[in-house]
Amino acid sequence: MLKSYFKSTLRTITKSKLHSLINITGLSVGMAVALLITLWIWDELSFDTYHEKYDRIAQVIENSTHNNEVHTSKVIPWPLEAALRKDYPNDFKYIVMSSFTDQHVLSASGKNVLFSGNFIGEDAPEMLSLKMEKGQRNALQDASSILISSSVAKALFGDTEPVNQLIQMDNKAIFKVAGVYKDLPVNTTFHKVAFMAPWKFFAGNKDWIGRDPNDWNDNSLFLYVQLSDNADRQKVSEKIKNTKQQNGPPDAKQQSALFLHPMDQWHLYSKFENGVNVGGGIEYVWLFGIIGVFVLLLACINFMNLSTARSEKRAKEVGVRKAIGSLRSQLVTLFFFESVCMAFTALVFALFVVFISLPAFNVLASKKIIIPWDNPVLWVWVIGFTLVTGGLSGIYPALYLSSFKPVKALKGTFKAGKLATTPRKVLVTVQFAISVLLIICTIVVFKQIQFAKDRSVGYSRNGLINIEASTGDLHSHFEALKDELLQNGAIVSMAESSSPTYGINNNRDDVEWKEKDPSQKYTFGSIRTTAEYGKTIGWKVVQGRDFNLQMPTDSDAVIINEAALKYMNLEDPIGHILQFRKRSNTIIGVVKDMVMSSPYEPAKPTLYYLGGHGFDNVIIRINPATSAHESMAKIEKVCKAYSPAVPFSFSFVDQEYQKKFSTEERIGNLATVFAILAIFISCIGLFGMTSFMAEQRVKEIGVRKVLGASVLDVWALLSKEFVVLVCLSFLIAMPGAYYFMDTWLQHYTYKTELAWWIFAATGIGTLLISLITVSFQSIKAALANPVKSLRTE
Repeated sequence: MLKSYFKSTLRTITKSKLHSLINITGLSVGMAVALLITLWIWDELSFDTYHEKYDRIAQVIENSTHNNEVHTSKVIPWPLEAALRKDYPNDFKYIVMSSFTDQHVLSASGKNVLFSGNFIGEDAPEMLSLKMEKGQRNALQDASSILISSSVAKALFGDTEPVNQLIQMDNKAIFKVAGVYKDLPVNTTFHKVAFMAPWKFFAGNKDWIGRDPNDWNDNSLFLYVQLSDNADRQKVSEKIKNTKQQNGPPDAKQQSALFLHPMDQWHLYSKFENGVNVGGGIEYVWLFGIIGVFVLLLACINFMNLSTARSEKRAKEVGVRKAIGSLRSQLVTLFFFESVCMAFTALVFALFVVFISLPAFNVLASKKIIIPWDNPVLWVWVIGFTLVTGGLSGIYPALYLSSFKPVKALKGTFKAGKLATTPRKVLVTVQFAISVLLIICTIVVFKQIQFAKDRSVGYSRNGLINIEASTGDLHSHFEALKDELLQNGAIVSMAESSSPTYGINNNRDDVEWKEKDPSQKYTFGSIRTTAEYGKTIGWKVVQGRDFNLQMPTDSDAVIINEAALKYMNLEDPIGHILQFRKRSNTIIGVVKDMVMSSPYEPAKPTLYYLGGHGFDNVIIRINPATSAHESMAKIEKVCKAYSPAVPFSFSFVDQEYQKKFSTEERIGNLATVFAILAIFISCIGLFGMTSFMAEQRVKEIGVRKVLGASVLDVWALLSKEFVVLVCLSFLIAMPGAYYFMDTWLQHYTYKTELAWWIFAATGIGTLLISLITVSFQSIKAALANPVKSLRTE
């Protein structure tokens, strides 16, 4: 029986080569898209599962109420660690403090390299289950030891044994390498951590930490925990909720609530609104999962349409089989077998497409996905996926073809009838409705990105560069460095800042002013600068004046942005006194809001003031009269002269600003590819349907031509039905697309409009594409010689 099925399937494929090719091509593309999306989804869902106890690890996060709004922050005050250890010793197996993941200069063996890492608690290597290549996980108990990744070991020591070697960090501290761990994979939150330095050293050196370890108002560190084996996360989270209120001073207790955010939710459930988790990346997992199902469904619809469209050609075969005793169940099995064989044939091509396209897909999706060929789970899933695809594709044709009456089929009087074409019309309409939906969504995503890009940023990005000061060398020689660069013509202005222009690194909530509501808590962005900051970045002063080096009183001056002015509700801000950093600060100016954080959100209320203990960023405006290449060569030479041990590293501000759109652009690019493939699958199905219709109506076309029909008449005859279906699909897809994209845009404060031209352009474009697809076969049939089609009559 199985042998008979194979022969029948092979005969069907070879007898109708064009339709078989269209079926296999459509299924291959649809299955390839579904497989790629599945790999992407698996990578997203498996984020952070590299750590053995990922389901027991959590981060301590704080909800605080500022100006009647609940804000969620991952940074916490230092004293919280001791309070948790004291009050809840049985609930946590590990409690780990950590700094931000920052770049540092590591020097050894005459080499200087830049790598990112953390000062982190001694239990971190065990909690994160680092895979040690050399040494032990408990090495951070020694304040003079350091753990490095294999990449750092290779960069600094090559093939030399790294353990017990000395490493100097930022030209200051010296550590002994106590162990080497395997590089952390990309799909883990800590993948950028190339070294782990001891928290004991960090906590014991004020020159490094620059903050008070007893200050409950200073939220600037991370706190991670691993729950005890018998602890329930929800119950522990509720226990620690009021820890800050119970232990902190009165000014730190105001409207604060702590909770545990589990590691298995860090990546996909990272978005909080008004103190409540509202999802995050999981939205895109659902989005692309649905797209994958839709694209595969399009390919299955092609198979159904072409299989049932050829029903009259297979009617006699069905009649003969039934006449010699075949049961309907046997015929259903045969047609299912044919569709499953087609699906497995398509699978071979789909796997090949996935294999050759995966590198490009990784670039597009910013991933490092690999195909786990040796994983049996993959093959079980692939085989099951193919069987489902084959079954889904074959269910309608199998039931439809097996229902033919043998007498009518053998007499040659079987006709499909008008009602038989209705399901095919419905399926074609569904195909193009899905394609139209994807196209509209893609256009809206890119329109939103462009809308945000066109937003005024409040300063001039062109020709502005940022140098992260890993050591204090550039700060110590700032004036000499600036003078030399001005003299050689490489720059026109230069300043220092605690934050780059494309981000705000520090916040403060200790600001007081006369009109402040004592019942509310206010948080401001806090940026320390030098006096040349405004001139260098080109900000716009709308009230008052800029900082002036010639005015000594500016050491106690502050400039605020428009958002801070509105936040504090000050009518005449110039000369107003703000109390913070244990002194009185006079407002001397108001600047136009600058987009320093998300370009999709309002500007954050921010304070700019002079002074402080060192700066993390050197901001330079290069000379527009010289080429950027020439200017950068001069800047590098001078910087190396003052900081020879630090590798020269810089970033163009406009390029860093563009990175803020990376997530939306990545989603848009992926959606574009899938929309193109969806319309491609729909069009090849339409092409197959048109070719079959032209073949089926060849005699009718011949008669019409003999009676005087023109090429245009024949073209219209074959095209009008599909044009109506495409127009209908547009009308069906338009409301759904509007609803989905309007809902998506609500996530953004600054958002574009759903303009009418998006829908019009999509409708016209889809119609033109479908007409071009149909026209090839229609015109070919119209140009055929009617004598050849009628000579058999």
